[in-house]
Amino acid sequence: MTAWKNLSLTSQILLAMLAGIALGVLLNIVGNDFIQQYIVNGIFNVIGKIFIAALKMLVVPLVFVSLLGGVTSLGDVKAMGRIGVKALSLYLLTTALAISIAIGLAVSLSPGSAAGLSSNMEFAGKSAPPLSQVLIDIVPNNPIAAMAEGNMLQIIVFALLFGTAITLAGERGKHVLNFFLDLNEVIMKMVLIIMKLAPIGVFCLITKTFAIQGLAIGGDLLGYFLTLIAALLVHASLSYTILLRVLTGLSPLIFLNKMRAVLVFAFSTASSNATIPVTLKTVEEKLGVKNSVASFTVPLGATINMDGTAIMQGVATVFIANVYGIDLGITDFLTVILTATLASIGTAGVPGVGLIMLALVLEQVGLPVEGIALIIGIDRLLDMLRTAVNVTGDAAVTTIIAKSESAFDKEVFKDPAAGVVQPASN
Repeated sequence: MTAWKNLSLTSQILLAMLAGIALGVLLNIVGNDFIQQYIVNGIFNVIGKIFIAALKMLVVPLVFVSLLGGVTSLGDVKAMGRIGVKALSLYLLTTALAISIAIGLAVSLSPGSAAGLSSNMEFAGKSAPPLSQVLIDIVPNNPIAAMAEGNMLQIIVFALLFGTAITLAGERGKHVLNFFLDLNEVIMKMVLIIMKLAPIGVFCLITKTFAIQGLAIGGDLLGYFLTLIAALLVHASLSYTILLRVLTGLSPLIFLNKMRAVLVFAFSTASSNATIPVTLKTVEEKLGVKNSVASFTVPLGATINMDGTAIMQGVATVFIANVYGIDLGITDFLTVILTATLASIGTAGVPGVGLIMLALVLEQVGLPVEGIALIIGIDRLLDMLRTAVNVTGDAAVTTIIAKSESAFDKEVFKDPAAGVVQPASN
């Protein structure tokens, strides 16, 4: 117990994840109904969901209050517009790179070409809302309702407007700002409390997932599974690191090392939004990004940056085309890249966004939407990996923008002890 307490929080979380995988696989092999019903879907399910709920509980107040502080600290409305353009451009660029890598690998490896999968499966795809409606819905009719529903784009818009108004209000605005700055400190303490409990939450979430899914993957889906993992790893380890090195000159190894805890959180929760508190804390306290940039780019990235999902769409499109024996040409692949890139913004904040985007992509190239049913069975594990890639992109883009805006502390970035949460003492 003493040795456990002496470990850093990141090490505790990693060990909890590994222990959860081992126990989950064991429980899956045992396959006892009592264990599945009362232990897996009982204890582990309840504790895991409580942990995710605790994380999500902090998202809306943290994003709103932190973004207010960020906007007002800039003191320049034009600077926020400049940061917004940079963020949108980089998120679109990384998404386009992601799906291009995915298609390139999928075409080379050709998963599904020799599959014996039945194509007589059904999937009811939901329609994506028109882009015009998405743009209209960005502005909240009721900001309180937007916060209650967790509509991140609407919350960001309202926080930007409110923060700008506080700045323009002068001396009276400072009184309001001081309250929110104090509130931000309190919320960050709440984040710290939840992070202390992270090893327990991660252990329960991972155990439940692997107890249900196991490690067994159908041979026919193995090609799709491995191709998608390869594309995710290539994008995370090369695309982001090359962009980081070229645009900032910073060390990708230091960046990835400091992102370990965030990746574990993202993997265990499979939710970019639920990981926002941890991502924000990491980019500010470990990577050295100023709140004025991080408070805007991290929530925006969690909403519209869907590199992992775009990779899934690229690989899934080629896989489904191979299963159905349909040949795709260069024009089709270009259509997939363009559609998936634009859809990452057009469907932002829509429930079930991954499947909506995939259905939209398949329709654009004339592939049967029912093919989605082929891959749903193993999508949970892959979704966890996709989320880890997404948050890596959020942090990388945030760091790049902060460096370009001189809102970055290189000494914090280089300091291995910066922002490290120490284990609880006796």
